[in-house]
Amino acid sequence: MRIGHGYDVHRLVEGRKCIIGGVDIPSEKGLLGHSDADVLLHAVSDSVLGACAMGDIGHLFPDSDDKWKGADSLKLLEEVVRLANLKGYRIINMDSTILAQAPKMAPYISSMRKNIAAACKIDIEAVSVKATTEEGLGFTGAKEGIAAHAVCLVDGIKR
Repeated sequence: MRIGHGYDVHRLVEGRKCIIGGVDIPSEKGLLGHSDADVLLHAVSDSVLGACAMGDIGHLFPDSDDKWKGADSLKLLEEVVRLANLKGYRIINMDSTILAQAPKMAPYISSMRKNIAAACKIDIEAVSVKATTEEGLGFTGAKEGIAAHAVCLVDGIKR
């Protein structure tokens, strides 16, 4: 068994959608990034890659490649899982936390869990998504950005 950790952060800006966990969340501001800037799915993807010692999403899907401009992060996560499976790894479970002062995440967490489970081809009971504010502290508390952490447990032998 192996564990991986992922972390991501994106700035909140006007004129962008706020897509988190594959859910388009109504918000005055959205996340800035080369792809759809889904901070949660980027952290989840990096946790899978970390557990399998396969680098990070910036290496697999570089922002210097226009092929990934506006990319759907659910599709990127599906590709990460496909590559991990090809190396003989299977996801056991994952846990994640979104750090955001706003918008409120609670109404969307169930959909986020379903999206992640489907992309990873695992049972929804193996996927945890939580959210917290930082009590007005730091860049997330000041509503300048959103961050996410994720951990993933895998089993298998690298082939």
